[in-house]
Amino acid sequence: MTGPDLSPAPVSVSGTAPTPLAELGAVVLDCPAPRALAAFYAGILGGTVEEDDEGGWCDLKLPGGRTLAFQEAPGHVPPKWPAPGDSQQFHLDLTVTDLDAAEKGVLALGARPLDTDDRARTWRVYADPAGHPFCLCAC
Repeated sequence: MTGPDLSPAPVSVSGTAPTPLAELGAVVLDCPAPRALAAFYAGILGGTVEEDDEGGWCDLKLPGGRTLAFQEAPGHVPPKWPAPGDSQQFHLDLTVTDLDAAEKGVLALGARPLDTDDRARTWRVYADPAGHPFCLCAC
């Protein structure tokens, strides 16, 4: 038995992508404290935090119309990075104009450095307060 076909979607002969079936509504991160993690990312990306009535979900409405959402997961286990035997599931690449200034800012908000020693690289890896990896990438 083989796994699912993960090959890219077909492209039309004209070189344009086929009509999409859906539009991205939000990227959702599981975490133990949605409001706190939404506030962390609002400190980095701006936007407005909107919490549901029950407190188990927060949306961060970003400038430009995108949404980053946070869902309460009481048994949340943060991804390990780097860990070849464990998947990190996904990570966010956040584009910045000044890596050093952005690093100071994310650390002040509660980020933890994961891979920041090579200062010659154009990217650095951190963990948010819930343990999700994210990268600051120089543009």
